[in-house]
Amino acid sequence: MPASGGSNIGGAAGLGGNAPSGGAGGSSGGSAGTAGSGGAAGSAIVGWPPADAPAIPAPDFGPNVLIFDPGMPAATVQAQLDTISAKQNAPTPQTPVGFGYGAEYSTARYAYFFKPGQYSADVNVGYYVQALGLGHSPDDVTINGAVRVKANWRTDDPGDALLNFWRGAENLAVIPSLAADNNIDVWGVSQATHLRRIHVKGSLALSDGGYSSGGYIADSKIDTKVSSGSQQQFFTRNTDLTNWQGGAWNMVFVGDGQPATGTWPNAPDTVVPTTPIIREKPFVFVEPNGNYYVMVPSLKKGSMGSSWGTSAAPGNSVPIGEFYLAKPGTDTAATINAALTQGKHLLLLPGIYHLTESIQINRPGTIVLGLGIPTLIPEQPVPVITVADVDGVTLAGFMVDSGPMSSPTLLQVGPMGSSADHSQAPSALFDVHCRIGGAEAGTAASCFTINSNNVIIDHTWLWRSDDGAGVSWTGNKSNNGLIVNGNNVTAYALFVEHFQQYQTLWNGNGGTTYFYQSELPYDVPTQNDWQHNGVNGYASYKVADNVTTHEARGLGVYCVFDNAITSANAVESPAAPGVTISHIVTLRFGGPSGSGINHIINGTGNAVSSSAMSARSPN
Repeated sequence: MPASGGSNIGGAAGLGGNAPSGGAGGSSGGSAGTAGSGGAAGSAIVGWPPADAPAIPAPDFGPNVLIFDPGMPAATVQAQLDTISAKQNAPTPQTPVGFGYGAEYSTARYAYFFKPGQYSADVNVGYYVQALGLGHSPDDVTINGAVRVKANWRTDDPGDALLNFWRGAENLAVIPSLAADNNIDVWGVSQATHLRRIHVKGSLALSDGGYSSGGYIADSKIDTKVSSGSQQQFFTRNTDLTNWQGGAWNMVFVGDGQPATGTWPNAPDTVVPTTPIIREKPFVFVEPNGNYYVMVPSLKKGSMGSSWGTSAAPGNSVPIGEFYLAKPGTDTAATINAALTQGKHLLLLPGIYHLTESIQINRPGTIVLGLGIPTLIPEQPVPVITVADVDGVTLAGFMVDSGPMSSPTLLQVGPMGSSADHSQAPSALFDVHCRIGGAEAGTAASCFTINSNNVIIDHTWLWRSDDGAGVSWTGNKSNNGLIVNGNNVTAYALFVEHFQQYQTLWNGNGGTTYFYQSELPYDVPTQNDWQHNGVNGYASYKVADNVTTHEARGLGVYCVFDNAITSANAVESPAAPGVTISHIVTLRFGGPSGSGINHIINGTGNAVSSSAMSARSPN
C-alpha cells in the first residue's frame, strides 16, 4: 500500500451447467442445449429461466446475508444498514496499537441482497461487506441515496482512504442524492475493493478528500463524470466512463468507453481500446417467484463497454440448488469436498473457514463463489484450494489468509507440469485476494501459483501485511505473491505488495498483464538481508530469463524502506523480441537517505531516491 436489451442465443450449455442464457433481459427461444464442461444438458430455453418455473423454497443464506425487499419500510432498511456500518466502519482506535485500525481485522463478514425494486438508502459499505443487487440488470435495483465508501471513520486522519480495503458493490444502480456529498457518489477506496455491474446515474468521486491508493471498476456505467481525486493508481475495464477527470501515477483503462485522453509519459494514462479476453464475474439473481440462480457470463474476446448497457451478454443461469451452501463454523474441507465430488458448485457464505486440508476442485466448470468476502485459512501446511488441470473453473469473491504452518502456496491452479490447452474454456479468478499475516500470525512461501494454461486473473490484491498479528521480517515470511508457470495467462488489475523476493515471478510464455501495482517490502533490516547473486534487492515484476513472449502495460512499482535499502531494478525481463513491457512508473514515497530504486527496468531508467520522487519509462 503506497504511503501517504435482450439476446437470442442458442447453442450448447457452457461452463457450469445449463443451456446458455442471455444476460440482462435475455429473451426466450432457441433449441435445446447439450451438456458442456461440467454441466448437464439444458432445457429448450434460451435467456433467463421461464417465468412459469415452479417455485422452490428459498435457501438458507445464514444470518450474515441481509435480504432487503423494496416493500420494507425505508427506516427498517436503513436501521439494518446502519447497524452493520457502525461495526464495519468502526472508528480508530478500536484494536491494540500495531494491530491495524478500526475494523481492518474484524472477523465479521456480511452480504446485502437487494431484491429488484426502488430503495431510498445510504449504503455505507464497510470492511468485509458486499452490496449485491439481485436483478437481471443493474437497473433492476435502484438505490436513491448512496452506495459509498467513506474514510471519515478514521479519527486519526479523517478522509485518508489508504486503509479502505476488502469491500465491494455489484449489479445495482445508484442515484447519488446525499446533500452531504454534494449529490456525488463517493467511493474513496484503496486495494481489494471493486465496483462491478454498477450504474451510477450521476457522478462518482474516487477519494474522500485525503489520500487514496487503488481500486477497480468493471462492466459498469457512470453517467456524468468520474473524479479520480487523490487516487495514486486505478484500473477500469469495460466501463462506460463518459468523462474521466484526473490521475496521479498509474491509471489503466481497458476496453472502456470515453477513457482518459492523456499521453504517456506526460500523463499517467494507459489506454487499451478493447479487452482481449474476459468473461465477467458470476452474479446471483432472483426471479419473481423467489427462485435463486447464479448467472455465469460467457467468454468474450475483443470487447468494449459494459455487457449489459445495450444488448444482453450470453451466459448460463445455474439454479441455486446446484450449489452447496457452505457455512462457517460448520463446514470443513471434508464436507465441502464431499459436496464437490457429488457434482455440486460451491457458495461460500460470509465468515471465516479454518481448513485442515485443501478444497479440491477436480470437475470442469466448477463455480466457487463467495458472499460477503469469506476468508479461508489453512491449519496445515497445504494450499486452501487446489484446482486440477481442467476447463473453465471459476473462483470468485473470497480471501485466503496464511495459516500457522507455512504452506508452499495458498492457492494453486493446476498441478506442476500442467499442459492442457484451455483456450476455449479458461479458468478465471475474480476478486480473489490473499493476505500473509495481519489478521492472524501466519506464513506461506507464496500466495498464488498458476500452473494451468490460459487462466484469467481479474482483480487481485496479494499482500504480505505490514501491520497486525505476527508481522515482522522473520514473522510473516513469504517469498512471492504470484508465480505463473502456465502459458497464455492474462492478468487484469494485479496488485502485489511487500513480499520478500520477487513480488511477481512469471515463468510461462504468452503472458499478459494490464495494470500492475506493487510496493516493495518496508521492513528489510539490512541490505545483506535483501540481495541475490550480488544484486541489491529483488525486482518487483520478474519475467524469467527463458521467456520468449510476454506483454505488460501500465506498471507502478513503489518503495518506502524503513532502512537505507536499495533495489537495483523495479522490473526485470529478458531482451527477447517477443517481450514488451511499457508504461512503467517508479515512486519513492519516503524513507531514509540512501534508500530507493536504482533503475526502472534492466539497468535502464532513472532512479528514485531522496532527490527524485518519481521516474517514468519513455514508452
